[in-house]
Amino acid sequence: MIAIRKCLFPAAGYGTRFLPLTKAMPKEMLPVVNKPLIQYGVEEAARAGISDMAFVTGRGKRALEDHFDISHEIESQIAGSGREALLAEIRRLVRECRFSWTRQLAIQGLGHAILTGETLIGGEPFAVLLADDFCVTEDAGVLSQLAAVFAEQQCSIIAVEEVPAHETADYGMIAGEEISSGLFRVSQLVEKPAPEDAPGNLAIIGRYILTPDIFAVLRVTEPGRNNELQLTDALQSQARQGRVLALRFRGRRFDCGSVAGYMAANEYVWKRSRDELKTQPACI
Repeated sequence: MIAIRKCLFPAAGYGTRFLPLTKAMPKEMLPVVNKPLIQYGVEEAARAGISDMAFVTGRGKRALEDHFDISHEIESQIAGSGREALLAEIRRLVRECRFSWTRQLAIQGLGHAILTGETLIGGEPFAVLLADDFCVTEDAGVLSQLAAVFAEQQCSIIAVEEVPAHETADYGMIAGEEISSGLFRVSQLVEKPAPEDAPGNLAIIGRYILTPDIFAVLRVTEPGRNNELQLTDALQSQARQGRVLALRFRGRRFDCGSVAGYMAANEYVWKRSRDELKTQPACI
């Protein structure tokens, strides 16, 4: 049995839907209440038993590296105060996880971002997490749910959810045979189809577990939609061999790549955590 040790975070995108905010600030650092999206993602990966966090970034993304580092200035300012507790989780992540970084020199699609991360992953299965897909669950996180399926099936696994027909052009869409409750053997993947061309109503969200042969497949995959290297096209090659499963995950997803989804995520988290947040110390 092969365990998942590494998670790849594609984080080179410009976040143009949030301009001018993202002109100088990485979209992955957008806060949901008091924590950036990227930290929620790393926490989810860590809860799935993953220890190696690999980032594909680009120009203007230095804040991501700084966040997963020790700020001696802040640490000295809050030492001995009630505010130290606010850094407890990020301190734990920095202490227990390993972080590695590489740059994507041109934005050429999710498939290209993943291929750029090959030097950080090597020849083992790995998770992929897109931080702007913000997911909340009542029990196991989405990556934990995928990892449980991978432990049994040892093939590529993608997370999916049902979407209305008028939204299919915003997602990669799949079709497949349901082999057990909520688990599908994928037969077809289409990147952002028009409603009349969609193979079904199951949309891929930003959580994957991929087998390492995906890198070799990506290297021979031709550019697809928008002349970019699409991960869905590479997964279609694996699906032809019956080696891609899709899991309809338990939980709720917010599209924090859109303003509406981002605001909804903040409202949801605030309502769930406001009593705890109100008890935080007001000053150091």
